[in-house]
Amino acid sequence: MAQHAGLSTRMLRHYDAIGLVSPSARTSGGYRAYSPDDLRRLFQVESLRSLGLPLGDVRSALDDPTFVPSALVDDLITATQERIDREQELLARLREVRAADPAAWTDVLGMVALLRGLDHAEPARRQQLLLTAPDVARLPAGSLAEALLAEDDPNVAGALQWALGRSGGGGLDVLVAALDAPGREVRRRAVAAVVRVPTDEATAALTGALDHPDEDVRARAALGLGARGGAAAAPELLRMVVRGADDVDAAEVLGALARRHGTADRLAGAVEEELRRPGASPAARARLTQALAELDGSAAHEVLTALVDDPDAHVRRIAAYCLQARAAPTRRPSAR
Repeated sequence: MAQHAGLSTRMLRHYDAIGLVSPSARTSGGYRAYSPDDLRRLFQVESLRSLGLPLGDVRSALDDPTFVPSALVDDLITATQERIDREQELLARLREVRAADPAAWTDVLGMVALLRGLDHAEPARRQQLLLTAPDVARLPAGSLAEALLAEDDPNVAGALQWALGRSGGGGLDVLVAALDAPGREVRRRAVAAVVRVPTDEATAALTGALDHPDEDVRARAALGLGARGGAAAAPELLRMVVRGADDVDAAEVLGALARRHGTADRLAGAVEEELRRPGASPAARARLTQALAELDGSAAHEVLTALVDDPDAHVRRIAAYCLQARAAPTRRPSAR
């Protein structure tokens, strides 16, 4: 029987002892005598065990006529998926440790200790581990990026961002993938982290994020890209002014882009189009008027001059103030 089933005789005795697969008879010498039906049941037991069922559930599946397998199969699917996820996490961590090219087991143990320490319950302890790591540049960047995306404490997040910056752009693939995460807060952390990565790949990722369906991701990507001089951010920055999302920062970045690329007149024309758009709210028109103050050149001056006679009194006051500010001489620090 053991040879037919591919099991040890010890396992057969155990099955017999717990009543799971018992022989139909015994020989005169006391040996267990298994029938073909016993062999079929043994194969059924092993088939169910191969799915991960514990022996108690195997017994219920074979002996209880009312047993419904669907719920148990669902539990097995959940448990198997969790086990696969844990194994994949371990595999990813091992690959990152290997990529760091540790010179000795002490290096491996140090990395593992730090990575485990990132799960410490106390934020101060997590921050201390990062700031006191002897060679933070060799830490697995992917794990640092994942920890940053999950970090709630701003001080620890800052330490993680600092550590990630020492890796020379590592972990960017994890951050970019998180731009499409289901959680809104994770997406915000991801785009904020990408903004701080000073590489061409990060700039390309920010450019791609200008078309993201999440308004917050688009806005943060536009501010970050515009601060790098990316002219492609201008349309989204203008939309931010219209909807009142970080409109002051957006207007300042628009002005910097205009000076850098010599596009002040073109941007002033785009602002004027938004001012004349049917249905534009009074608040949006007021913000657009304020944004004109950030643009140099004759076009912005002409639009502001025309707005002095705008039907909206608030717009008129803002336009008059901006013109007055533009006409005032620039104060310079006195020479010493």
